[in-house]
Amino acid sequence: MQFNRAELDELEKREMQLTILSAVVVMVLAGGVAILMYPLVFVHDGGAKWNMRIAFFGFCALSLLFVGYLFDRYFTVRDLKNRLLEELNRNLQMRDQANVDVLHTIPGMEHFHHRLRTEFRRAVSQQTTISVLLVKVTLDDSSAETAAGKAVLGEAARCIARKIRPTDSIYQFAWGMFGVILPELSLAMSKEISSRVEEILHAVGTTNHFATQVLLYNYPTDVTSAQELEEIVAALLPGNQVLESEPDDTEGAPEAESH
Repeated sequence: MQFNRAELDELEKREMQLTILSAVVVMVLAGGVAILMYPLVFVHDGGAKWNMRIAFFGFCALSLLFVGYLFDRYFTVRDLKNRLLEELNRNLQMRDQANVDVLHTIPGMEHFHHRLRTEFRRAVSQQTTISVLLVKVTLDDSSAETAAGKAVLGEAARCIARKIRPTDSIYQFAWGMFGVILPELSLAMSKEISSRVEEILHAVGTTNHFATQVLLYNYPTDVTSAQELEEIVAALLPGNQVLESEPDDTEGAPEAESH
């Protein structure tokens, strides 16, 4: 959630101008009425002159109190607005810190390597499918490698985790690069999860000013080995980093006996 401080300051300036204008109008009208009442109250003697004078001074006092109320209302509303903005800023800072903490708790490449090999062996032996969802988040250059950028990436990671199953796992490969392992999930269901992730990231990215790229790879439709998936991930990493891994004993996806 973002707000425009300049726009809020402009609204406060207009509110002040409106308060001053209202006070001037009240004082002009009250002054005109007081001038018209003055001869009747102080020049012409009547039988109820003290009642008239009490009413006159009461009217003047009431007018001054009303003008004071207008300014008191303005300052009260301004103080409440400042308190709300401080509370909002505090909540935003807490949310950003929570997003940064989430980002720090996401496993890295080594955990992805071991989980992928394990799930791939299981998929081969049980003749099931496995999918890997790759998400690349591109931030503005001004937000790269900053606290604000980490908070945005944490928000993106939180959105991804919200759209996957509890049995799925999310990993962070590099700055702005995430991967999700979707074990024992059909290609159609994997595409559905990919669409949901892409949709929510697009909505959040519009507010937080980042772009996303979502790619889906499935075994056995797109790849035949875990090594191919690792090479795809390595090709997308900054600087075309290469994964350090052990030889893949599932290379070529040998057929396994069905139990």
